Amino acid sequence: MTGIVLAGGKSSRMGFNKAFIQFGGKRLIEVTADRLSGLFPEVLIIADNLDLYSYLGVRVIPDLIPDSGSLGGIYTGLSAAAHPEAFFAACDMPFLSADLITLLVREAEGWDVVVPRVAGELQPMHAIYAKSCLPFIKEAIDVGKFKIAGFFPKVKVKVIEEPALRAVDPDLLGLMNVNTPPELERAEAIRRQRLSAAT
Repeated sequence: MTGIVLAGGKSSRMGFNKAFIQFGGKRLIEVTADRLSGLFPEVLIIADNLDLYSYLGVRVIPDLIPDSGSLGGIYTGLSAAAHPEAFFAACDMPFLSADLITLLVREAEGWDVVVPRVAGELQPMHAIYAKSCLPFIKEAIDVGKFKIAGFFPKVKVKVIEEPALRAVDPDLLGLMNVNTPPELERAEAIRRQRLSAAT
């Protein structure tokens, strides 16, 4: 399986590129790439500015279909992946959990999509997609439907519900993302709390 970081978002709510937020002395993109490199034999970053990310030593793939949002990023990542399935994470998830990702990976066989659901909401930016999804994603993009879950009715989807998620990540921090400055402040507070608890 390939690990893929989606870093092509506009970061409009944050006001600057979220991938380069400093978090615990490292940029978020570095934290994410490092975590996925420890879990997958191949890691890709989907982003349009190749030069910005080249220092990471990870293949950077530009969007195959520009202006198609995160769904286009998933399409690009699956098209480029060397493996038949890929785990995708957004670049602004500071507490990616190896245990949580491994739970999804263990469930992947025989499914086109494996996606967590929390409080009734699917988490499609922390999910596994198989290459078998490609024609259905392309079909959705071609008609201008960019909601990720829009193609789900056409494929086999395994939903991982909250009790199973909390069994390996009790506070579900692995699914937390930082879209706004207040969310970043909260994440920093959690990081500091964890550090002090560990010492």
